[in-house]
Amino acid sequence: MTRLIIDTDPGVDDAFAITLAALDPGAELLAVTTVFGNVALPATTANARRVLALCEREDVPVAAGADRPLVHPQPHRAHHAHGSDGLSGRSAALPNSTRAARTAGAVDLMARLLDEADEPVTIVPIGPLTNIALLLASYPELATKIERLVVMGGAVHGGNSTAAAEFNIWSDPEAARRVLVGESVPCVLVPLDLTYRCAVGTGWLDTLRGSGPRGAALCALVPDYLEHYRAALGWDGIVLHDAVAVAEALRPGILDGVSYPLDVDCSFGPSRGATIIDRRRGGPHPAGTAQTRAVDIAMDTDLDGLREFLLAGLCGG
Repeated sequence: MTRLIIDTDPGVDDAFAITLAALDPGAELLAVTTVFGNVALPATTANARRVLALCEREDVPVAAGADRPLVHPQPHRAHHAHGSDGLSGRSAALPNSTRAARTAGAVDLMARLLDEADEPVTIVPIGPLTNIALLLASYPELATKIERLVVMGGAVHGGNSTAAAEFNIWSDPEAARRVLVGESVPCVLVPLDLTYRCAVGTGWLDTLRGSGPRGAALCALVPDYLEHYRAALGWDGIVLHDAVAVAEALRPGILDGVSYPLDVDCSFGPSRGATIIDRRRGGPHPAGTAQTRAVDIAMDTDLDGLREFLLAGLCGG
């Protein structure tokens, strides 16, 4: 059984991702921790609790984490894609949670769960990496308890928040560099290049909507998101970025990865927040261009198989 902690900033695609993990019979969802990102921390925390209530999984603890980046302010939220509350302005349509968020913060909760774990735990960060950077800095002795990080973020060829940078990495580049470059925990990065290719259309959404009340509730969250991606894709569909990463966490190998040295641009130029992936062929490199540690970059998948896996999981089948 896969043991998971999801660190998230819900977000429409985060809601789909949490649901996928919460309903998977082969997964033990140990906790959901929240971070600033698509919207402010109080909203991301409330949204996570509501999604778990929708899934009838209020046994899963929720803890709030960082409400800002490690060093520099987040330039802006993602209201343009996710709406004012993160869920297309429709968060109140989800059931109210009867369980309060944990008084212990996200980092302390993750540390306790890792310390108590008798088997390695997979952590799935699908928002800015601030909580994960703080966890690894504060509890370095627990790094060996982490089986791997499956991170939704970054891009090989251009971003979405800027021409160079993807939103999660761009929101806190210093935290991302600490996690992706400065640590040795095994890591899979699921970039925009792949998640866009996994986009789903209105027919897929119609099938989910018709699967029952839970599927209908999830589909009710997408209007603002669909409007945004209609313009971005050029057709009626949405990109479930975070659910693609959760799929890899639940079924290791569903995404095809290639190991590359990686760095994160923490400068203040136009490429701030970019993931710099070194795809040069092997052999000696010029002085001053030493390779950083390698990260598995998810580059491909069986697109139809992945969409079917997501749909079956979200339908509870």
